[in-house]
Amino acid sequence: MPSNKTLQPVLKVKVDQLFLYWLSETPTQLLLKDYLRRIKNDDDGVDASLPNSKMLHKTMDNLSLSPVTSPPSRSPSSLPIGPSGSPRSGFTPRTRKSIGSRLAPPSREEPRTPILSQNIPKFYFPKGCPKANVNIDAIILTIENTFSAFPNERATLEDMGKVAKACDCPLYWKAPLFYSAGGERTGYVSVHKFVAMWRKILHTCHDEAAKFIQLLARPSCSYLEQEDFISFLQDVVNTHPHLTFLREASEFHSRYITTVVQRIFYNVNRSWSGRITCAELKKSNFLQHIALLEEEDINQSIDYFSYEHFYVIYCKFWELDTDHDLYIDEQDLSKHNDHALSSRIIERIFSGAVTRGRKAQKEGKISYADFVWFLLSEEDKKTQTSIEYWFRCMDLDGDGVLSMYELEYFYEEQCQKMENMAIEPLSFEDCLCQMLDLVKPQCEGKITLHDLKKCKQANLFLDTFLNLDKYLDHEQKEPFSTVQVENEGQELTDWEKYAAEEYAILVAEEAATEQWNDGYDTELNTLETDLVDEKTYGIDKRPYLDVPSERSQIDLGEYEYEDDFE
Repeated sequence: MPSNKTLQPVLKVKVDQLFLYWLSETPTQLLLKDYLRRIKNDDDGVDASLPNSKMLHKTMDNLSLSPVTSPPSRSPSSLPIGPSGSPRSGFTPRTRKSIGSRLAPPSREEPRTPILSQNIPKFYFPKGCPKANVNIDAIILTIENTFSAFPNERATLEDMGKVAKACDCPLYWKAPLFYSAGGERTGYVSVHKFVAMWRKILHTCHDEAAKFIQLLARPSCSYLEQEDFISFLQDVVNTHPHLTFLREASEFHSRYITTVVQRIFYNVNRSWSGRITCAELKKSNFLQHIALLEEEDINQSIDYFSYEHFYVIYCKFWELDTDHDLYIDEQDLSKHNDHALSSRIIERIFSGAVTRGRKAQKEGKISYADFVWFLLSEEDKKTQTSIEYWFRCMDLDGDGVLSMYELEYFYEEQCQKMENMAIEPLSFEDCLCQMLDLVKPQCEGKITLHDLKKCKQANLFLDTFLNLDKYLDHEQKEPFSTVQVENEGQELTDWEKYAAEEYAILVAEEAATEQWNDGYDTELNTLETDLVDEKTYGIDKRPYLDVPSERSQIDLGEYEYEDDFE
């Protein structure tokens, strides 16, 4: 290629860039400074091998073109100080060598040692920050003394309450401690196996959340799945003093356990991953509720273990599940709360937007576990999980934004229902203005999940598009234009109010049923007594047999399902 050919613009820019990089390197600057110092001093004693002033100026004039001879594919760090042997440089290889022999070799920059970073203390402890004042040997000695009181120093599941206290753990950690030490295989735990297991946990896990996950999780897992809670909850059912009545009805153990597991994941698993991590467990109040199980009524654990809440949830599901196969379809769910829900939102629930089971998507049904999530979200739309639940359902295209089209899609059915009820609906444009004023989205015309969570009245927004009864309720109580956010303080949540009201209704209905049945049985007993007396005294008994009581014709089978919850 001819040397006088004009460089292409892009190539020239690259050459200039490489030259600037070469010029900014420390060895190059040291060498040039030394040259300039010698020229400025103009000493007679300057080595003849050094270039004179004219030659150096000529060299400086041509430095910008010298990198052209270097292969463009080489990295900047591999560029030499100067292209040796180039006729433009004015230096010969020998001259370059002589200069290097008289000058101190330029010192290359050595990587700086991060001295300060070595002194930064460790700040990330996924299994808790170690405590300096923990005497592990003393804890182990206490445990060994506790085991010494058991026959052959072996503890059964019934003995593990004392062991849990020796480990400074809540009482209902006893089953996880027992099974983690291998007690399920032999029916007992020896002191040596337990001490080895607990010593390892004390050395690796330094807070309650990490210890609890280590006890319940499968080997090599750092998270908890739904199945991991079964043995722990079964022990709660078997031993808690306020669940004695449930203990006798073994067929409902699995229903109660399923309800509690779903409530645990509903409140704790904020990532919707189906796996509870140590970080999620720390942020929740679940471990505090476990500690309180031994001190108070189980119904006081309103977030997880309440039997009254389980009773309400399961009764509501039983009413919808007409064939009692523990699965309901769209038609069954539409009957909830007298068809208050929009059919379009019910379709979205069954579309898989908020369910994980394959059976739901394959057969168009949802399980009892899915119904627990639905009822918790439907009756309290102020919680973070419920807002996420309904946002997933309303986000038809899954783009993370509720568009005006999606809002109109759900509001259209609400308008049709209101017209059928002879109620003049608000136009979508007017409704939309109210909703945007209510939510105040950051991006105009688009409502994100963050916008809804930031809004203090997300329940009003969601009910407007999903539940006509609650929408009309809100509109009658307080108009949207004058809604005021009240400080609820320590008031009951919407779910707690709903559960308390429904439980009172269910108990009253069951009491009335029992009273009816008891009255009927009393009447039959009285009738039998009279018949015996009449037979004894020779009185004719045919009138009593010819005119049966009206109550004797009642079909008692319709109350059988309620008896299961006694």
